[in-house]
Amino acid sequence: MNRTELIKAVANTTGMTIKDATAAVNATLSTIVSSVAEGEKVSILGFGTFEKKHRDARTGRNPRTMEAVEIAATDVPTFKAGKEFKDKVNG
Repeated sequence: MNRTELIKAVANTTGMTIKDATAAVNATLSTIVSSVAEGEKVSILGFGTFEKKHRDARTGRNPRTMEAVEIAATDVPTFKAGKEFKDKVNG
C-alpha cells in the first residue's frame, strides 16, 4: 500500500473526502516525523512506537573489495510494533 492507497482507504473508512483524508494523513505523518526528529518518542497504543536511536561509528567491509570502510555515527528512526499489531500479523 502506498500513500495514495492509504489516503483512499482512510477516506472510505471514515467517510471523509479525499481532500480531508489527504490533509489528515499528511498531518499525522508529518507530526510523527518531526517529533521523532526532535528526539521525542511517539507511542500509538495498539500500533507501535516510533523513536530516534543513535548508532555509533563502526568499521564495515566493502563486499566487493573486502577493504575496511569507516561508517560514521548517525541517528536513525526506529519502529517497534505493538502487541496488538504483532498478534494481528501472526494470525
